[in-house]
Amino acid sequence: MSERLKVLVKEKIGDSGVELLREHFDVDLGIEWSEEELAERIGGYHGILIRSATKLTAELIEKATLLRAIGRAGVGVDNVDVQAATRRGIIVANAPQSNVVTAAEHTLALLLALARNIPQAYVSLTSGRWERSKFSGVELYEKTLGILGFGRIGQLVATRARGFGMRVVAFDPFVSAERYRELGVEKAENSEEVYAQADFITIHLPKTPETQNWLNAEAFAKMRRGVRVLNVARGGLIDEDALKDALDSGQVGGAALDVFPTEPTTEHPLFGYPNVVVTPHLGASTAEATDRAGYQSAEQVVAALTGGVVSTAVNIPAIGAEDMETLGPFLPLATQLGRLAMELAEGSSVERIEAAFLGRIADFDTRLLGLAVIVGALQGRTEEQVNLVNAPTMAQQRGIVFEEKAVSEAEDFNELIRVTVVAGGERVAVAGTGIGPNQVPHLVEVQGRRLTIELEPYVTVFRYEDLPGMIGRVGTIFGAHGINISSAAVGHMPDGHADGEEQRLAAMVVTTDAAVPGEVVDEIVASDGFVNGWSVDLS
Repeated sequence: MSERLKVLVKEKIGDSGVELLREHFDVDLGIEWSEEELAERIGGYHGILIRSATKLTAELIEKATLLRAIGRAGVGVDNVDVQAATRRGIIVANAPQSNVVTAAEHTLALLLALARNIPQAYVSLTSGRWERSKFSGVELYEKTLGILGFGRIGQLVATRARGFGMRVVAFDPFVSAERYRELGVEKAENSEEVYAQADFITIHLPKTPETQNWLNAEAFAKMRRGVRVLNVARGGLIDEDALKDALDSGQVGGAALDVFPTEPTTEHPLFGYPNVVVTPHLGASTAEATDRAGYQSAEQVVAALTGGVVSTAVNIPAIGAEDMETLGPFLPLATQLGRLAMELAEGSSVERIEAAFLGRIADFDTRLLGLAVIVGALQGRTEEQVNLVNAPTMAQQRGIVFEEKAVSEAEDFNELIRVTVVAGGERVAVAGTGIGPNQVPHLVEVQGRRLTIELEPYVTVFRYEDLPGMIGRVGTIFGAHGINISSAAVGHMPDGHADGEEQRLAAMVVTTDAAVPGEVVDEIVASDGFVNGWSVDLS
């Protein structure tokens, strides 16, 4: 009889999760262990289950010589050095769906509290005052709820809000129009459409540099006067100085905040405002969510250590050595093409992602490359981290159809990957290949225009009228802004492949040693002959 594997539960989780682990492994509870004791003893365990307090650094992971699985009972994995774990072949899995119901319900709780002044009325009454008229609120019935970010949590909020008889309008370009129709939610083409209609606005966007301070002074100015605003997603999505000014002026009639840029916090300029409701990051804090997170992460550890399917892995799942030798170099290319195609789709409602694998790679199982395409397309656009395992589910939840095909021949190349995003009825296609002994990713096609350029972290793409001097103009404006060009390439449409107007447009791809600010791209596009442009971070 083989010796049972050992699993360490380092932080407190629900009993159901511990019991599940004990059915399969020898389990130790190290809840009271110090960092020093953990470092001394981690080398004896094949699996570990943690929450947010334990930091699994690269140094600690190096000491875990037997470790094969890390389970994180919760959504984020910021406290785990995922790269170090991946290098060691350790599967890292979390519980991304454990708190979606809880977060949606807390959003509705704050929505009701904000509408009916419940916290303020409670404080008044328990302080000995009967101020019934002072705390008269508003009904949710027939009011408009605006949702910014229509992922899993946003969709659950919408379903519950409609139960109150609310009209719901949402903005998220990475959710298909069909999904909006299924849920009875009106689709906004941009944030401004939400601002113009909503009586209440709740934000459920991921936290990225692009979404930082999404709700700022400019956004508040475009909203209906007296709007009420909620944030149960991430601290930093709202510019809180601008929110304070908007509350002081009456442009915003009330706010409910569960998250803050710095946590924990017990002092804040908005604490004590009579029309502001605050809670200490309770969005995921229910007994059920805690128990669910522990059990789901325990399930993943069991799967990882017994050869099952790890459905919430956040790092690259292992594939056969023979397939990896051929397909491995094309994984970053597939991810980059997915991201680039999605960026060029210009934020329209995405309906479909197509991936075509041509040439020698078509003879292998290309599903891993297909997953990489989805990861690139959705990265930074969802409230949960997208990875090679959960990518299909993330696309399905957004009503995005994914289709892949493999063709054994590739014109002009030994291997070629072409990614097409169908959005707003338009098709945006890019293609790439690997060049040289290390199969370095190169872009070779943009919207049917052939070119060749190495895909570096910072890429800028322009479509423009094929006239003399256009490349020089880009170089001059980049230089004026201190932007150094690494390389550039121009592609033209082959004769007879488009109508006259489209035929006259060329594509220019420029790589730089730093990200190109949006205002620089706008300056170039505003000049004669340029049609549009995109600055894309592929790092």
